[in-house]
Amino acid sequence: MTIEHGQPVESVLLFPSGGLLVSAGGRYVKVWDVLKGGQLLVSLKNHHKTVTCLCLNSSGQRLLSGSLDRHVKIYSTTSYKVVHSFNYATSILSLALSPEDETIVVGMTNGVLNVKHRKPEEREKSQKKRQPAYRTYVKGRTYMPRQEDFCVSKPVKRVLRKYDKLLKTFQSSKALDAVLEPPIRLYTPEVTVAVMQELHRRGTLRSALAGRDEKQINLLLTFVARRVIEPRFTPVLVTVADMITDIYQPVVGQSAIVDRQFLRLQEAIGKEIDYQEELLEVLGMMDTLFATFTEKRAAYLEENKSNGLTETIETNMNN
Repeated sequence: MTIEHGQPVESVLLFPSGGLLVSAGGRYVKVWDVLKGGQLLVSLKNHHKTVTCLCLNSSGQRLLSGSLDRHVKIYSTTSYKVVHSFNYATSILSLALSPEDETIVVGMTNGVLNVKHRKPEEREKSQKKRQPAYRTYVKGRTYMPRQEDFCVSKPVKRVLRKYDKLLKTFQSSKALDAVLEPPIRLYTPEVTVAVMQELHRRGTLRSALAGRDEKQINLLLTFVARRVIEPRFTPVLVTVADMITDIYQPVVGQSAIVDRQFLRLQEAIGKEIDYQEELLEVLGMMDTLFATFTEKRAAYLEENKSNGLTETIETNMNN
C-alpha cells in the first residue's frame, strides 16, 4: 500500500489496533484508515513549522506531536482536537512517553534531553468542619433595641397556595378542584366557599362547575348540601346550588348517585326554608310583644305626667 502524504515525511506511527496510520511531514499531521485502503480521515495543521516526531500514550487515547516550532501538541484521538500543549526552549527532534504515561522525554536541537514528570495527584484531606459553639446561636437573642437604633426587618417571602397560583393564572376549574380536596374541604370549608365566591365575582363559576363527571358532581353536591345550612355560607352556596341544578338538569335520572345527592340537597334546602319560616314567626311574635310593651310604656308615662301636673296645681292653690 502506498499513501501520498504531500510533504516530506518525518515520522510514521501505527495505532496498536493496526487500523489507523499517522504520518507527519511539513506542518501537517494526517490520520489514514488502513482498513479502507489508506483513506484520509483527518488532516491536522496546528504547528507553525515542520512536525518532526509522533507518539501515542499507553491507552491510545492521546496522540502527541513535536515540531521545530518548539511545541508539543497533545490531541484527543476521538475528536482530534488539541487538549494540551507544552512549550520548550528550542526546536524538538524526538519525543517519547514512559509506559505508564508518568514521564515525557523530549530531545531538542541544542543537544538537551528534557524530562518532565507528572505531579502525583494530591488527595484532598477531608477536614471536618468545625461547628460553631452554642453561644454563637444564642448571641444577641435577648438584645433589646435602643431608641436610637435602626431596626431592619428580614423580608418574609410569601408562599402562595396551590389554589392562589391557579387563580392567578386564571385556571378556574383547576382552582375549584384544588379547594375541593379533603384537607381543605373538610377542615377549612371557608376557603372553599371563598374561592367559589371569587369565581362568581369573576364570572367564571359556571364554566368551572360545568364539564364534570359523576364523581365530581357527587362531591360538589355533598359539600353544598352539608354546608348550605350554615348562615355564613348560605348566600354563596345557594347560588352554587342554583348553577349546578341549571347545568346538570338534563342528566337528572341517569345516575342514581347524583339523583340521591340532588334529593339530599333538596331536603337540606327545605329544612333551611322551614327554619327560616320559624325564625320569621318568632320575629313576628317578638315584634308584637315589643309593640305592646311600647304602647303600655307610653300610656304609663302619659298617666304619670298627668298625675304630676294635677298635684302641682293643687299645691300652688293651697299656697
